[in-house]
Amino acid sequence: MAVCTVYTTQSLHSTSSISTPSKTHLGFNQKKQILFYNSGKRVANRGITTVPWVIRCSGDTVVIGLAADSGCGKSTFMRRLTSVFGGAAEPPKGGNPDSNTLISDTTTVICLDDYHSLDRTGRKEKGVTALDPRANDFDLMYEQVKALKEGKAVDKPIYNHVTGLLDPPELTKPPKILVIEGLHPMFDQRVRDLLDFSIYLDISNEVKFAWKIQRDMAERGHSLESIKASIEARKPDFEAYIDPQKQYADAVIEVLPTRLIPGDNEGKILRVKLIMKEGVKYFSPVYLFDEGSTISWIPCGRKLTCSYPGIKFTYGPETYFGHEVSVLEMDGQFDRLDELIYVESHLSNLSSKFYGEVTQQMLKHSEFPGSNNGTGLFQTIVGLKIRDLYEQITASKAAAPLEATKA
Repeated sequence: MAVCTVYTTQSLHSTSSISTPSKTHLGFNQKKQILFYNSGKRVANRGITTVPWVIRCSGDTVVIGLAADSGCGKSTFMRRLTSVFGGAAEPPKGGNPDSNTLISDTTTVICLDDYHSLDRTGRKEKGVTALDPRANDFDLMYEQVKALKEGKAVDKPIYNHVTGLLDPPELTKPPKILVIEGLHPMFDQRVRDLLDFSIYLDISNEVKFAWKIQRDMAERGHSLESIKASIEARKPDFEAYIDPQKQYADAVIEVLPTRLIPGDNEGKILRVKLIMKEGVKYFSPVYLFDEGSTISWIPCGRKLTCSYPGIKFTYGPETYFGHEVSVLEMDGQFDRLDELIYVESHLSNLSSKFYGEVTQQMLKHSEFPGSNNGTGLFQTIVGLKIRDLYEQITASKAAAPLEATKA
């Protein structure tokens, strides 16, 4: 169901708000019967003199894409993002308890694993991984993301991570903000073209290996040899199908080993880069001190407590896959999150609503992984930028009918 407001070009005071089904021909019965055609802005008006109309539908959904390999922090990022918009993200009420979908007041997060065309047994029989495009239904992914963007509900499939089977679909309604997260949000050009903003979480092999060892050995009892074998088995498909997507991203959060400790390979101290593409509509890159300059800053001192090995920030312009980008980098970790406001005060273009909002968000989720380093900081900043992008897009669309009447 798309809710539309109809404006005459003669007067913005003559409006009608209607609810219409999402079909090629849309009609309704009031005092004057009007027949709508989706393909144009003019409306045939039966029984009275024909006049031009402008139709504005509120069913438009802003679509965000988040790409990353498994175990790279997508779920934590989603929790930070939905928190910025308010309301906790929860599974659909009364639905499949194994649903991957998360719904908050403003956002709906869809896991693209739901578009696997092969279940776990099917992938094993065909000798393909979930990273392989042949194991995924991109036609259905495109059709459903497009429908949700246009304000139409869909029956979205469910991939059950517990059983490895494809469960019956669930009804998914269009939200204000749709986040599609997973392995392939930017792989298919048709889906990529639907995105209003895209992010790639790029975890280096060294850090990914350290994280997987910490998780799988400590929490799941896996052997070091099995962990190495698992990583090596996925590597060819990751490099062929997942990693190339970062060239299309509007923002990349890259996680690397620290340079503050020579030869460190434990993955506990991280160097994190926020790579922001220039020239993206409704998105202004964050900068440190002076926009466009090259900056190196060690803020440790009286206003920022730093234990060994300290903290270092750098900022400056670079080129990334042929694109002009701004790069903000943090190496090291915070000892006290409340002191983050000192760093925040030196950053500009944060898209925050008030002074200290970044620090407030970080303190609010201090238990989340990465809250003491650049992963949490940059995820929070990107969340604020997405909120600002959504508000700009919404304001732009709301202003469109007024601009049309001036034409």
